[in-house]
Amino acid sequence: MHMPRDERLFIEEKARVLKALGHPTRLRLFEELRNGERCVCDLATTVGAGFPAVSKHLSVLKQAGLVDDDKRGQQVFYKIRVPCIFQFINCIEAVIENRVRSDAALVA
Repeated sequence: MHMPRDERLFIEEKARVLKALGHPTRLRLFEELRNGERCVCDLATTVGAGFPAVSKHLSVLKQAGLVDDDKRGQQVFYKIRVPCIFQFINCIEAVIENRVRSDAALVA
């Protein structure tokens, strides 16, 4: 079946968002931003990664439309652009919890 071009592009964009969140460091950075706006320097300390690596990960999140940035002097601050994504993350956590319970039941 042939998918219309616009639909294919939309699916590719969804995959881009999921891929941006698919890296452990990016997901951790994103979840850190759940508590509010943070500067790159604070995020680098929190995730224990270098400033350049954190900046690159944040750039991927920004390109995917997940975060916004605001440069203030020498510092860049990031914040969540679309907080509803955490509903999806909560759903992922529920899937994991369900799988763990199911695996535990198989072992018992």
